[in-house]
Amino acid sequence: MISTTHALLLIAVMALGTMALRFLPFVLFSRGTPKIVLYLGEVLPYAVIAMLVVYCLKGTKVLSAPYGIPEAVSVLLVVLLHRWKHSTVLSILAGTICYMVLIRVM
Repeated sequence: MISTTHALLLIAVMALGTMALRFLPFVLFSRGTPKIVLYLGEVLPYAVIAMLVVYCLKGTKVLSAPYGIPEAVSVLLVVLLHRWKHSTVLSILAGTICYMVLIRVM
């Protein structure tokens, strides 16, 4: 068991490390954000979403039943709902529920 002093020192070091990481960008970019960082801020969200879609669909078996139908219907639902309502939470929740129902029914 660790002592109270040791626990407090651990908490202080973690808090200082977290604060340093949070404040470092403001110190480094005080004169303006570099163009590469702005570019990455525009491009990376789309790249991450594409990687997540590929990761989620990588195990889809289209040559055996149910032939990827639950995945395709759920992805289509997510896309259509998001374009209609512009709500990420609603789209993901509806797509997940749709997928879970379809894999149980099919």
